[in-house]
Amino acid sequence: MRIVVKLGTSTLTHATGKLNIRRVELLCKVMSDLKNAGHQLVLVSSGAIAMGVGKMNLTEKPSDIPSKQALAAVGQCELMYIYDKLFSEYHHTVAQILLTGADVEDPRRRENFHNTIFRLLEMGALPVINENDTVATSEIAVGDNDTLGAIAAVNAQADLLVLMSDIEGLYTADPRKDPAAQLITEVRELTPDILALADGAGSELGTGGMVTKLRAAGICMAAGCDMIITNGQRPGDLYRIAEGEAVGTRFFGKKTGGTAQ
Repeated sequence: MRIVVKLGTSTLTHATGKLNIRRVELLCKVMSDLKNAGHQLVLVSSGAIAMGVGKMNLTEKPSDIPSKQALAAVGQCELMYIYDKLFSEYHHTVAQILLTGADVEDPRRRENFHNTIFRLLEMGALPVINENDTVATSEIAVGDNDTLGAIAAVNAQADLLVLMSDIEGLYTADPRKDPAAQLITEVRELTPDILALADGAGSELGTGGMVTKLRAAGICMAAGCDMIITNGQRPGDLYRIAEGEAVGTRFFGKKTGGTAQ
């Protein structure tokens, strides 16, 4: 199975912006083991700006674009150093791909991205994708790596995109406000009622939310790729997902007939 795993900022860091060492080490261990089992993996990682906040010992993420770009430059180095170190311990090689909106909107540049990611997978490398936040001001303003994950999954012709966030999945209401909210385990069509459930942003250091996740689901489903939203606090759930168990909320791709290959 070819799986794209998107890690949100809240999964990678503590509220301080410092790296959540125990969780990231376990995530890299599980993903390495899945590669050893024969799965092809692509990692879409948020966290560059948050890592920059922690690295520079700031108390909060700044709001101005130049500061965010500077922190992204600092944090991306730290992020890739950590991934390289942890995956190397399990004899896997990572490769960095930084994208802007123009890279996926322009047909020739998108084809280059497509060819590169396929060749990296053929070579057995683990591509690590992030927005090029040092130059892409519109992406920073949106903070939408969920959509980036969907774009990566479609271009990699993945079977599945897994969004690991700070929530179990899609609920009938905001579970942080409504104790009666129920987890929706399966979505086969993005109806107006489903889209209406998206509300609010993510954590203070991250900027995603359910709106961006449903947008990503729409991109994946239209291309025949399944997508799962699950809680990144349990990296071991990736094993269950790879084995086909029901975890979080699964959105079924239209071309798969409801089944991931």
